[in-house]
Amino acid sequence: MIHDKRQGEHGMRSFENKVIVITGGGSGLGRECALQWSAAGASVVVTDQVERRATDVRDEIVAQGGTALAVTADVAVEAEVAAAVEQAVATYGRLDVLFANAGRSMTLRSEGGGTQPLEDVTEEQWDTVLDVNLRGVFFSAKHACRAMKGQGTGNIVVTVSAAATNAYPGIAVYGASKAGLLGLIRGMASDWGRYGIRVNGLAPTHGMSVNFGLPLSAPVEGVSYEEFALRAPGAVWDPRTAFPGPLKVGRPPSIRDNASVATFLASDDSEYLSGITIPSCDGGSVAITSMHFPDNWTLDGQVAGLT
Repeated sequence: MIHDKRQGEHGMRSFENKVIVITGGGSGLGRECALQWSAAGASVVVTDQVERRATDVRDEIVAQGGTALAVTADVAVEAEVAAAVEQAVATYGRLDVLFANAGRSMTLRSEGGGTQPLEDVTEEQWDTVLDVNLRGVFFSAKHACRAMKGQGTGNIVVTVSAAATNAYPGIAVYGASKAGLLGLIRGMASDWGRYGIRVNGLAPTHGMSVNFGLPLSAPVEGVSYEEFALRAPGAVWDPRTAFPGPLKVGRPPSIRDNASVATFLASDDSEYLSGITIPSCDGGSVAITSMHFPDNWTLDGQVAGLT
């Protein structure tokens, strides 16, 4: 009989004895997963472009009795990513999970303060976003694969975005970088499955960290855009007016909602899943059309309106 060790005590997913590298682990979704997974038994290597962010998360994990390293790394620099993976293996002896989470936002502004037209995007701006969001994931996964293939097992999870499949105003370059990840995930899953390595992604729609749109020097808030908005004086959560999706819930979407999907993909519960990207925290948005239909819409009424 094969013993299934996927679940820990009380049905919680166990990361006992797992070694996990998280890129962009100093804030937002990466930080949330680092804290959760270390509490579930993982040894976590927190990488971030900002040293202070990485060390703060490491210290928080250690203070809670967990095991963690902090590594300063820019995923757009291959040598730095390679060094982070090498340090994980040198310290803990293996690498079980890579969470390729680091990403760069892309809301370009013109000199007048408005959104910059796509046709005015410079080569430098294009390269800056693609270097982090696409090349950075490839570099991270490439070196994780090299560490994992000798083990005969491994798991790579990638943070994509709803912008990979839907256009958002003013961030076409960001959308292109994230759309490229869909093909990369499928290709890596196909090429590396022979080594026992699986590769999957999650594409958040709502509940993303407010820090994603803030300067790197900003304090880590630890909340989503929607939760941050509730800090305004007199603000209340009314899902009928505050949330654009069809699903109405009595609380705002949070980083934890996306972390739950990342946790499923990083855990052994998804052991036979590879090459897919899950829309996370979409609130029903993926299920609906962008066409407008009145509440009492009928097909007969639509035909009658055309005659």
